[in-house]
Amino acid sequence: MQNEVVSREEWLEARRALLLKEKQATRLRDSINAERLALPWVKVDEDYVFDTPEGKKSLADLFDGRSQLLIYHFMLGPDWEAGCTGCSFLSDHIDGALPHLNHHDVTWVAVSRAPLDKIAAYKKRMGWKFPWVSSFGSDFNFDYHVSFSPEDLAKDKVFYNFTAIEPAQAHDELPGLSAFYRNDKGEVFHTYSSYARGPEELIGTLMILDRAPKGRNEDSTMNFVRRHDEYEDTQKTQSCCH
Repeated sequence: MQNEVVSREEWLEARRALLLKEKQATRLRDSINAERLALPWVKVDEDYVFDTPEGKKSLADLFDGRSQLLIYHFMLGPDWEAGCTGCSFLSDHIDGALPHLNHHDVTWVAVSRAPLDKIAAYKKRMGWKFPWVSSFGSDFNFDYHVSFSPEDLAKDKVFYNFTAIEPAQAHDELPGLSAFYRNDKGEVFHTYSSYARGPEELIGTLMILDRAPKGRNEDSTMNFVRRHDEYEDTQKTQSCCH
């Protein structure tokens, strides 16, 4: 269905009306960002250990000498054959940002419960460069409410996105983003987490599509998304089975 076709003058009037709302949204985003920065912090006393290509590392080690750490909770469970399609979509946008983040005292790390060899294989398949470590054997994913055991999913409710939800709405792995700060004493603080569609603004492709004539053109949230090597025009160049 095609939108109404009008004169240039009528279009300009409608566009100016929308611009006012866009400016309101920008100011609201600035206000939300300020409130996010003003959130209280929680000291992290747990001794989490992660498997990395360089060996075992603590949460403090993941900062890699910087004071700020962003952890993307990537959905790749111990028995999964491939990473979550949506998490993969978001992660396609990260490598280009790494030099800018690192220069601005921010380290980005993806964390999954899958063993390190499975992470390495999928990372190689996708061609990504960002750091990605395993929390297998650690309570980290469970404490930050992105992984759920069979016992959890057998309960009446599970806790995700700061609320109790039906287990039918959950999964053994779910996505999220968590932020941490490390002070000069080496103390680590949890400053922020966001789940479900919360990290959506990190996906630049969606922001671009929102400005295209058909928008996201989806029947449900991101139902059009595939792993970048699974689109029809890229499958012809693949030499391996998935």
